[in-house]
Amino acid sequence: MKQLLRKIAIAAVTAAVIAAGLIQDKQSRPVALTYENPVFEPVLADPSVIRAQDGFFYAYGTEDDWGDGQGDRTVPVIQSKDLVHWKAIGNAFAEKPAWHGYGGVWAPDISYFNGRYYLYYAMSAWGDSNPGIGVAVSDKPEGPFEDRGKLFDSADVGVANSIDPMHYVEEDGKSYLIWGSFHGIYGIALSADGLKTEGEPFPIAGPAFEAAYLIKRDGYYYFFGSRGSCCEGAASGYSVSVGRSSSLKGPYVDKEGSDLKVSDGTLLLTGHFESQKVAKPFTGPGHNAVIRDDAGTDWLVYHAVDKADPLLPNGATRRPLMIDPLVWKDGWPTVEALTPGAGSRPGPVWRK
Repeated sequence: MKQLLRKIAIAAVTAAVIAAGLIQDKQSRPVALTYENPVFEPVLADPSVIRAQDGFFYAYGTEDDWGDGQGDRTVPVIQSKDLVHWKAIGNAFAEKPAWHGYGGVWAPDISYFNGRYYLYYAMSAWGDSNPGIGVAVSDKPEGPFEDRGKLFDSADVGVANSIDPMHYVEEDGKSYLIWGSFHGIYGIALSADGLKTEGEPFPIAGPAFEAAYLIKRDGYYYFFGSRGSCCEGAASGYSVSVGRSSSLKGPYVDKEGSDLKVSDGTLLLTGHFESQKVAKPFTGPGHNAVIRDDAGTDWLVYHAVDKADPLLPNGATRRPLMIDPLVWKDGWPTVEALTPGAGSRPGPVWRK
């Protein structure tokens, strides 16, 4: 009898250990996802994305009228738990910033800095002779963001078409604003509170680019820049090229070693080719951000244009949200086939 009870006790303990292991494994193992582009519609142009302190992902886009009767959304905000399934949760601004006096709020860039969420944004209209960049802050990623006004405009810094900001923060906390659109890409140091510029602009890349984005990996700064036309419906010719530098201030070179001040960069992503025969072809991919999943894969987050449904009801180009993994080889990133991922594909990996 004692031997039987001992066997029962051992079996119970073993079962408990196995159960605990299964629970721990279930909690730590990767969650399998698939995705299919686009991951959000009808539109989220010029996306910026962050994994916020609450664990959710938030993405922010250029002001647009979605054609649903709600009028212009002043920096729409969408939320996700996995980069694949998104929902619209509101707008970053309760009221449009007034310092520019006209135009839209374009190309927002989100960052978590000094314990708050910073949103750098452009204010401009098509053909604007003096667009500028402003900054807003919030304690919550969903906003509302408190506008802190103009950081600078084109006249202030001597850089034409000063739009498309990107806030880059170094490991030591020193931060910079990177910006520009087809008149050169520039950087400038920011004050400790991120609300003022310090010093003079420095050049990063030439007039081939806009919508610059920087990441640091394995000792290099990688520059992603968009080229071509963003907003001509099905004729949009946007694409993304890349370069790298061992220094934040450059020089940035393409894979062949040519300086991005004169080079068009190394092609990373372009529209679907006719020869690909995909069921849902996209053109004009660009204005990207980059975010890393829990398996260490970098994901390109960008917009593109559906060739079969290229326009919003008001005639503006419809640019839904897309994602695709970056593949790194010999120190350089690329996207499979150089075009947007088509059909159902393995998605980001997140650990619960």
